[in-house]
Amino acid sequence: MKSTFLLFLSFTLLNFQVAAQGTKPHIFMLLVDDWGWANVGYHRDVPTKEVQTPNFDKLCAEGVELDQHYVHNVCSPTRSSLLSGRLPIHVNVNNGAATMHNPKDPIGGFQGIPRNMTVIAEKMKMGGYATHQVGKWDAGMATRDHIPLGRGFNTSFGYFHHDNDYYTTKVGFCKIAPAGMNDLWMNEQPAYHQNGTDYEEHQFEQHVLQVLEKHDPSVPLFLYYAPHIAHTPLQVPDSYLKKFDFIDDETRQYYHAMVNYLDDVVGNVTGAFKSKGMWNNTLMVVSADNGGPEYSGGGANNYPLKGGKTSNWQGGVRGNAFVSGGFVPESMRGKKLDGYIAVCDWYATFAHFAGVDPSDAKAASAKLPPIDSMNMWPYVSGQVSASPRQDVPIGSPDMVQGLISGDRKSG
Repeated sequence: MKSTFLLFLSFTLLNFQVAAQGTKPHIFMLLVDDWGWANVGYHRDVPTKEVQTPNFDKLCAEGVELDQHYVHNVCSPTRSSLLSGRLPIHVNVNNGAATMHNPKDPIGGFQGIPRNMTVIAEKMKMGGYATHQVGKWDAGMATRDHIPLGRGFNTSFGYFHHDNDYYTTKVGFCKIAPAGMNDLWMNEQPAYHQNGTDYEEHQFEQHVLQVLEKHDPSVPLFLYYAPHIAHTPLQVPDSYLKKFDFIDDETRQYYHAMVNYLDDVVGNVTGAFKSKGMWNNTLMVVSADNGGPEYSGGGANNYPLKGGKTSNWQGGVRGNAFVSGGFVPESMRGKKLDGYIAVCDWYATFAHFAGVDPSDAKAASAKLPPIDSMNMWPYVSGQVSASPRQDVPIGSPDMVQGLISGDRKSG
């Protein structure tokens, strides 16, 4: 009873602090796919023309770098963790196909987040936020309950699976679609007349800009943009590829060009926030979904971290991350924090801004695990000097597992 009261008191005081700052902040969550540790300029001690990320570097310098930010080592579990507020082991450790199904389990027997878990967009909507999802979903698509519109997002434009072709938007094949199935969706319908019409990341950028153009700044915005870049297939417009023609290895040439393309997108989107007069009240959270793929065909670089995507070494689970935007306290700008943060912790942090209880009654009634998320805003904003998270479990039952705790890390 005492611990419950203290949790309630802490939740109430933190909400009072947000209210004291004025209106609820706009939140821009950017989850970058397959982004290598050394594939961003601020992680390079010596500048190199291979890494051209001026917008990411500037945003990090103006914000707070999160040096010990942990994710899962592959795509879907990280996304499920972020959206559900659970560590991957408590929500989804399978990076499996969308067709995965256990007919004996109508609640959790599908790929992605169990349908009776409350996703962060539902919490944000309860707090008066307009909610929009753009880009890669990869957190379930078996029923309407699993897709973004069934998870609390007002609008959605993106694809449901791990990846698709950047130009045709096709993925896989089946008997009735031997040339591949289109995986591009507008809300809950196929994105008719947009499939295969342009470079996919450009379509996502344009949609994000449209969301911002139409948005009423007096309404708090929760914008979740998960780019396709830099996941395979490695594809990018020729104008960007030519900028890196000095790189002999074709895979690395494509990869660096794609990251540079995304850097330009980020510059355009943050510029739109500023033009709209929203940036000063915006918290931008940037994270990789896993370490960069260093294996054949991947093209990434995680130096000096060991390992990469699919491994539980630091190079696989310690991701590029920072916060930026005008909502970041001036006293914290330009600082680097080395306390542990797990990607699931943004759930309770965002719920705090929305002024809603982060606990999940719907999941409890279905006997599903509670959230693991911890509110990181007191730490990130400088109100406290240490992260509330002392350890981060990593791995999954079918692979090597471990615990990152204190000075004991995964390489």
